[in-house]
Amino acid sequence: MKTIDIVVPCYNESQVLDIFYNAVEKIIISLPTYKFNYIFVDDGSSDNTLQILKNLSKDDSKVKYISFSRNFGKEAAMYAGLKQSSSDMVLIMDSDMQNPPDMIPTMIKAVQEEGYDCCAGYRADRKGDGKIRTFFTNRFYQITNKISEVNMPNGAGDFRLMNRKMVNAILALSEVQRFSKGIFSWVGFNTKWISFQNVERAGGTSKWNFFKLFSYAIDGITAFSTFPLKIASILGFFISCFSFIYLIYIIFKTIIFGIDVPGYASIITINLFIGGIIILSCGILGEYISKIYLEVKKRPIYIMAETNIEQKND
Repeated sequence: MKTIDIVVPCYNESQVLDIFYNAVEKIIISLPTYKFNYIFVDDGSSDNTLQILKNLSKDDSKVKYISFSRNFGKEAAMYAGLKQSSSDMVLIMDSDMQNPPDMIPTMIKAVQEEGYDCCAGYRADRKGDGKIRTFFTNRFYQITNKISEVNMPNGAGDFRLMNRKMVNAILALSEVQRFSKGIFSWVGFNTKWISFQNVERAGGTSKWNFFKLFSYAIDGITAFSTFPLKIASILGFFISCFSFIYLIYIIFKTIIFGIDVPGYASIITINLFIGGIIILSCGILGEYISKIYLEVKKRPIYIMAETNIEQKND
């Protein structure tokens, strides 16, 4: 009998955990040839998420939980769940019901019968998202696919079922600053993509605001591409060429027409432009240096406070 672990990152999800659990149970009951286990990862919730998970684990031996010492983020929660899993396949799902549980049989069929290593879902539309958020999200996927080593469909998320071979490959990448969407694509393997309609959360509110999403996008781009560094070099080269040409122009103009006092506005404009480019370049360099700084510390990706999973070490 094949085993499947369902990894569920949780952060202040007390309003939806019971709804999620009951919905998934209805699906897996119809799949008696597979043995399922849940691995809920409490990412330092401030509500009673952990207590609900403990109650579920008392009523159902399939329910396992990990609780962090503080909020380390969803990326760390997914990594912890994958690391603590030992099944033949691993399914990553959100608990807010925006990842449809009724897609589980289709995903299993793709991996078990159709020969795929992974079956992943992507949002067919962005219904419910604001226009500004939708615009920037679409641009993120376009830019990332063009300048990085990874290729992700627009709307790709973390909702996916993977076989053990792919899970082991992901765990081999132990970088601290993780961008799982990129990692899933970077490791390769044969992936089937299936779309699903965007739905509202079953309860609670999203933990992602515009600033967090923007920061997450920057992390994703810099994690899998050095193109921004090349942009800084290219801009520097063209500005240097322009400055040299402008210098020659000024010299000849002075020789022919003499010293021309006017030009304050143009000089200030050029200085501000070049200064802006320099600051932008320093910012790009700083982004990469900060990642190096965090990686060389070799701090743990997460710290576990408690768990009911036995014989598993970080």
